[in-house]
Amino acid sequence: MLNTKVYARLAAAAFLAQGLAIASARADDADLVARGEYLARLGDCGACHTGEGGKFMAGGLPFKTPGGVVYSTNITPDPKTGVGNYTLEQFGAALRRGVAADGHYLYPAMPYPSFAKVTDEDVKALYAYVMKGVTPVEQANKPSEMRFPFNIRWSMFGWNMLFLDKKPFTPDPTKDEQWNRGAYLIEGLGHCGACHTPRGLAMQEKAYSNDSPNFLAGSTLTPWRAIGLRNLTSEDDLVELLKTGANKRSAAFGPMTEVIHYSTQHFTGDDLQAIAKYLVSLAPAGTKPPETVAMDEKLLYGTRGGLGYEQFCASCHRRDGLGAPNIFPALAGNPAFASEDPTSVLHVVLAGGKAAETEHSKHQFQMPAFARLTDDELAEILTFARKSWGNDANPVTTAQVASMRAELALPPPAPKTVLTPRLADLLNEQDSAQLTYGLRLMAETHKLLPNNVGDALDCNSCHLDGGTIAEASPYFGITTLFPVYNKRAGRVISIEDRLNGCFQRSMHGSALPVDSPEMKAMVAYMTWLKGEKGPDGKIRGRGLPKLDRSMKPDPVRGQQVYAEKCAVCHGKNGEGRRNAAGGWVFPPLWGDDSYNIGAGMARTFTAAGFVKANMPIAHQANFPQAQGGLSDQDALDIADFFTHQPRADYPPKVNDWPKGDKPADSRY
Repeated sequence: MLNTKVYARLAAAAFLAQGLAIASARADDADLVARGEYLARLGDCGACHTGEGGKFMAGGLPFKTPGGVVYSTNITPDPKTGVGNYTLEQFGAALRRGVAADGHYLYPAMPYPSFAKVTDEDVKALYAYVMKGVTPVEQANKPSEMRFPFNIRWSMFGWNMLFLDKKPFTPDPTKDEQWNRGAYLIEGLGHCGACHTPRGLAMQEKAYSNDSPNFLAGSTLTPWRAIGLRNLTSEDDLVELLKTGANKRSAAFGPMTEVIHYSTQHFTGDDLQAIAKYLVSLAPAGTKPPETVAMDEKLLYGTRGGLGYEQFCASCHRRDGLGAPNIFPALAGNPAFASEDPTSVLHVVLAGGKAAETEHSKHQFQMPAFARLTDDELAEILTFARKSWGNDANPVTTAQVASMRAELALPPPAPKTVLTPRLADLLNEQDSAQLTYGLRLMAETHKLLPNNVGDALDCNSCHLDGGTIAEASPYFGITTLFPVYNKRAGRVISIEDRLNGCFQRSMHGSALPVDSPEMKAMVAYMTWLKGEKGPDGKIRGRGLPKLDRSMKPDPVRGQQVYAEKCAVCHGKNGEGRRNAAGGWVFPPLWGDDSYNIGAGMARTFTAAGFVKANMPIAHQANFPQAQGGLSDQDALDIADFFTHQPRADYPPKVNDWPKGDKPADSRY
């Protein structure tokens, strides 16, 4: 018989061993759940199984298919309406075979043909996460709304017999571990082929692995076109796109922004690199993107589509088609934009869109909706851009635009108080050559008048979209104001004097001869933009917003708001931003290349009105039809901060007030 002390020691040791075993099991269990959570990110489970505004993983998200609408199901561990009563085997069967616990067949909107490649170990980890890491939600599943004969679930038995490949993923022994990891993620959990692989008559993917050139060759599921992914770009560009939503040449759009937000931005660096290596290794399904070539100026300024692009697109995507790295995607050599099927292009242009929201990028830039433009206008603009800079895509027809507009069923745009003039109409004028030359001089001032411009500015740096944006310093009716007595000059000045003031004060340059062809062309163009008169006889849309003069600027706060809202485009130190070709995309706001004592920027409240009306572009959805988005106080604080930064001087400024009456908000 054991001594009681010995027994107590043995019992204590056994209890300790049991406790350690339990703690170890719990730690292993927690590790399995954490691994399952990461795998669920890889599979993008949350994005599909969470309804808009709904509880996480509780289902209810609609998926439109050619046969009707399918709703994602509740996969929380709720035992009544979710998967709480599923065994591991039943969970695996639903995931990899498309068969629910009660025996009914799932529709392949659930990408089980891809998940069939998922390993047993990963299924186990996913099961642990769903059962122990997801909050149960009691929410009944929405019944599908499929038409006959698609509503017959048993038909999926035959579909599976024909198209479901149950073979697990098999590593390619001729490839390294990283490549095989990428293949497993793309072909399996990532289910990239569900969108990017063309489908057959039965809506089956034409391939589920890299064995076929159809795999990831691109697919259209209206109203989106998923482009081909085979050897599309470099590994580094792919990693950056999947992590941040943009890279130096392109940006994600449409459903892909959700994939990046919910899924790929959370991948480890090793997994992103593996995915990129695998995709780049695939033989292209078609031709590589074309080499970018210079813009044909005759097309840009001599066609309706080119002039429409100059007016509505060039502020962001630039007339060289190179966009702004990591902000606005390039259109030149962009396979998504120059896709043979323009479905996605039409969708984004008509409805607008947002960039992916990620932890790695502070700004979610937006593409405005251009549904206000007519079908003819959009067809002209898109055809121009899809045939420029080396692109050689199919033209876009008016009928295609109209069809997509009907498909999207967009609400009618709000009525506008100011009718935006169309630069394309310049071609209808008898003196169109002079007018378009004037437009070009104002769009490319630095390039065409190098002897008169001493910094980085063009006229369009301030007067966006060719000076056609209402309430944002447009050219509407400006020539009707001159000649006029100017207090600052102490004399009567002409429109030519006013323009030369910009050359000297804004552009740090020299005056242009008033009788030169260039001056006459610029004045002719501005005169053409005469604008419409309202009931009060004033030109509608002319000028800038007027801010309350009792407001007090706070330059310290202005610096903070500048860093948050402006630095991404104009630089942390006001140095501006260039594109891949070295051209200015956004001008510097201070320093040697900036304006000196530029026009209204010499006065704080006028500068604030400019900022209020024009900036920041692409931070909300109305640019360039009704841009802005900053509060009056934000605009005033930013203006007070950046206008007082050092820049090249204009010595004759000392003669600016010969009659006195210096404005209180003058910065010199």
